[in-house]
Amino acid sequence: MADSIFTKIIKGEIPCHKIYEDDRVIAFLDIHPIKPGHTLVIPKKQVEQFTELDPEDYSYLMASSQLIAQQLQKILGAKRILVRIEGLDVEHTHVHLIPTEDEKGIYEQDLNAEPDHTALAKMAEKLTF
Repeated sequence: MADSIFTKIIKGEIPCHKIYEDDRVIAFLDIHPIKPGHTLVIPKKQVEQFTELDPEDYSYLMASSQLIAQQLQKILGAKRILVRIEGLDVEHTHVHLIPTEDEKGIYEQDLNAEPDHTALAKMAEKLTF
């Protein structure tokens, strides 16, 4: 399997607005955020679908996502953090953490919008732990 864009980010070949990293996961801001603070949590092991993760790696990914979501909620004061597990747009399992105040909480991303790297850098600085 060829390296995904996320594997290239993990290897440092592509920059990101990182807010968390340990030996098994990395978390960084989505460059097309649905809401400010929209974060992706990625296992460092490239797996296309979350069902392919072994139970220990799945549990670690979800525990890490919970820890990062708690940080987002604390810093941003978000009422809720929405969670989506994906592997569609990038063939590498990833968890979306989306801070929201909206009870419906369903939003679409504008993937054609130019990323606001200045705003992303400021948000990453605010959220990094």
